[in-house]
Amino acid sequence: MKIFVLLPRFPYPLEKGDKLRAYNQIRQLSVKNEIFLCTLSDIKIKPEYIKALEPYCKSITNFNISKISIIINVFLAFFNGKPFQVGYFYNSGINKKIDKLIYKIQPDHIYCQLIRVAEYVKNKKIPKTLDYQDVFSKGVERRLKTSPFYLKPVLKSEYKRLLKYEADIFDYFDNKTIISKPDRDLIQHKDKDDIRIVINGVDTEYFKPMEITKEYELVFIGNMGYPPNVNAAEYLAKEILPIVHKQKPNIKLVLAGASPHAKVTALKSDNVEITGWVEDIRECYAKAKIFIAPMQIGTGLQNKLLEAMAMKIPCITSPLANEALEAKDGVEILVGATTENFANHIINLLDKKELAEELALNGYNFVHRNFNWTAATSELDRLMQTNG
Repeated sequence: MKIFVLLPRFPYPLEKGDKLRAYNQIRQLSVKNEIFLCTLSDIKIKPEYIKALEPYCKSITNFNISKISIIINVFLAFFNGKPFQVGYFYNSGINKKIDKLIYKIQPDHIYCQLIRVAEYVKNKKIPKTLDYQDVFSKGVERRLKTSPFYLKPVLKSEYKRLLKYEADIFDYFDNKTIISKPDRDLIQHKDKDDIRIVINGVDTEYFKPMEITKEYELVFIGNMGYPPNVNAAEYLAKEILPIVHKQKPNIKLVLAGASPHAKVTALKSDNVEITGWVEDIRECYAKAKIFIAPMQIGTGLQNKLLEAMAMKIPCITSPLANEALEAKDGVEILVGATTENFANHIINLLDKKELAEELALNGYNFVHRNFNWTAATSELDRLMQTNG
């Protein structure tokens, strides 16, 4: 089957969750299908990024969105009621080019990742699947609580627009997918139960235990320009770590990941290291005694937890993040409902080596049982084959 895959970002390098999901789904889908990849980008795509996708794609087309186009279309979205992030990625000139590309390819199915690019294909009379992935409206609603006052009116407007758009776009697509049941339950559509759960996986051949000297106690990994990660990094460094330091003053935290926001770089101290982009992120996982993801806002499954567990690192997270993961608290992961909970979990794992090792092993087995890219994407493939 010929599948036209439309993405709002080029799916490489793998420093964002949507890129990781798209890259691995393309890799798996290409085994039995021909993949025609079409992406949008507001940055220059390096040749080595394209080469990383070439083994899996029949063709690769990228359309650059200019800064002027972004400003104009976000402005237009203000008046037409569309979410600002839908306006950000929409361009009428690119729309015509995508129309011509689809006409030339004559795909059997269109796979559209995220509502951000749904406008380009919603009226195509070709079987198509929309991957909501996460519920953006809920993520924006959670950001409202911690955002400065001057951003609240914009975020409140975006929340209402997203809530409506997520429901309205539903009926344009034959199939709808999402990462987790908790996210599906947040979609405001009467037939939301028809959305199929297509989980993420983890490459356990790549992310696996490494024999390496431990250099620090705590690590948090992710794109450090992404608001939920920025929020979690600040919460960890400013609120959790000071409590831990009362008992263990020499504990070191590493915040690793691309594009650190100014708020993240400002956290740097003798006890907090900021790495920025890391060529091999596995070393950051492996050098830590504990992985912690104290997510307070955002939605969806946290790939960082899957990767850490696959590397047999004991993990601590929040109820919000574990809602999608569904690991057993106290057995496969530790869940902190309060700042004090997080601090106590850290201290207990550092003091009780056997507990840390047991938690790490159980988490490792949990990931291997439940999160496999081949099995996860086969569900998506079946869905397309049935309705395409």
